[in-house]
Amino acid sequence: MIASLRRSLQNIALRGVVTLVNSATKMQSVQVSLREGELKDSLEHFEAYGFTSNPKAGAEAVTLFFNGDRSHGIAIVIGDRRYRLQGLASGEMAIHDDQNQKVHIKRDKILIETPLDIEMRGNNVRIHGNASLILECNGHGEKWLPTHKESWTIGSTGASYAINPPQIP
Repeated sequence: MIASLRRSLQNIALRGVVTLVNSATKMQSVQVSLREGELKDSLEHFEAYGFTSNPKAGAEAVTLFFNGDRSHGIAIVIGDRRYRLQGLASGEMAIHDDQNQKVHIKRDKILIETPLDIEMRGNNVRIHGNASLILECNGHGEKWLPTHKESWTIGSTGASYAINPPQIP
């Protein structure tokens, strides 16, 4: 009886490696390779509300099997140490992927980085800067300040223009 209880307890939570992902269903499912080569299909992957991902094969999963019954389990967390950002300061957080794209909420700013294109969509897109707004592209730039706008091109003298910004509600 104790051996049976011990076996059930050992089967409740297991680590595994993701081998396949089905993200086309309402609840994403994963195939996970567990210890000793055991393969479990169609484990439901529970994700936090508002966040979703499609983990790559080789990611690691923490799985739960209720009452130690291995016939139906769930994946509660999937992480991938191959792409994990390192060196974040205490209290910082980030979202990231395997292509070096990230949104990093740092202690002093929010940093968005990607080697790819960035696209924003919406009916009305507004960008507000309380102190300044700086736009730069290929050596050309503009810096909008409360009283004036500065323009520049690398290698030439910049120009400054007085502005009367619109009132922002």
